Amino acid sequence: MGNPVQQQLPGKTGSVFAKAILMSILALGVGLLTNYSAQAQTLHVLYNFGGSSDGGDPYASLIRDAAGNLYSTFGYGGGASFSGGVFKVAPDGTETVLYSFTGGADGAFPISALVRDSAGNLYGTTTQGGSAGAGVVFKVDSSGTETVLHNFTGGTDGVDPVGGLLRDKAGNLYGTTSQGGSSNDGVIFKIGPHGKETILHTFTGSTTDGKYPTYTSLLMDAEDNLYGVTEEGGSADGGILYKLSKTGKLTILHSFTGGTTDGCNVLGAPFMDAAGNFYGTTSSCGAHTLGTVWKVSKYGKEKVLHSFAGGTSDGEYPLAGVIVDAEGNVYGTTETGGASNVGTVYKVSESGKFTLLHSFDGTDGKYVYSGLVLNAKGTLFGTAQNGGTIGYGTVWKIVK
Repeated sequence: MGNPVQQQLPGKTGSVFAKAILMSILALGVGLLTNYSAQAQTLHVLYNFGGSSDGGDPYASLIRDAAGNLYSTFGYGGGASFSGGVFKVAPDGTETVLYSFTGGADGAFPISALVRDSAGNLYGTTTQGGSAGAGVVFKVDSSGTETVLHNFTGGTDGVDPVGGLLRDKAGNLYGTTSQGGSSNDGVIFKIGPHGKETILHTFTGSTTDGKYPTYTSLLMDAEDNLYGVTEEGGSADGGILYKLSKTGKLTILHSFTGGTTDGCNVLGAPFMDAAGNFYGTTSSCGAHTLGTVWKVSKYGKEKVLHSFAGGTSDGEYPLAGVIVDAEGNVYGTTETGGASNVGTVYKVSESGKFTLLHSFDGTDGKYVYSGLVLNAKGTLFGTAQNGGTIGYGTVWKIVK
């Protein structure tokens, strides 16, 4: 099946810089607040990226602090090397670049979400840069100082960490690399508070294991078991949902089989509810070959909640995971589909009823790779990798 998402990720030289030339003539202003109606919802663009010192190409999901500030990474711009950075957007739409990567030892091209500790330190990964050019795990403190916690070597410890991190109460960080390891199928790693790396699992790509944990992050339960997904591997090579015990035993909870009754190519971060059910998406297969929204019980039984059909009233190719509210409604995004075929935001009820919350039209953003953040008032927050008034992506919210 290959590794399709990696082929879609930003070209680090030619394609991105070509876009910079084309978009430079469209500099109409940055940070404008714009409203767009969508059914009973209203989408507000909080920030339009300009593609230069303020950054551009925000692939990753947002995180939100108690004051309502939003944090994430952008994969382009930010400094002289155009190697991406870390940003904050305040509730009023003001953007602050917290750190710009130089493309060297400090890392380059982050496309994953961040985690934040109680002191305001931010932790994440870059896909390239570092001592071996294979990516880094980094920390950016509240003063904007970056520290490289780990350099990936491109060998047995992994390469290309395109996913986000999980942080436990002891300050350990957990994540995946999409490739590398002894079979070059990716690894699950742990970084201690002082930077020591431990490989918890090396994927082999076999029928009893996964392959390519791509653009995803992990979950942890009260017993310190880890849960995640892989893009490929498993009984039909369509990807898996797995559990990794604290002793290092990997158990496949579900192997995706593809075809019309199941999805394939599992991406994004899974969601686990209080009852132990898991929710997520597949980027391909399903009834219309355009991806699915799925639920897997704690006993491993899968139910497809929605198969994307494309067209003006549905989405296609969901690349991120989902979130679930207290009523069991599932919320997510698709890369394309909708009225302008440049991405959607959707809701799927517990019974499987699909509601299109917003169709992007390009001026408000397009090509949505990110998942969603939901606050107590029911407001959804996300990013679009492209589009907006200048063309380098947006940060947006949807208000009921």
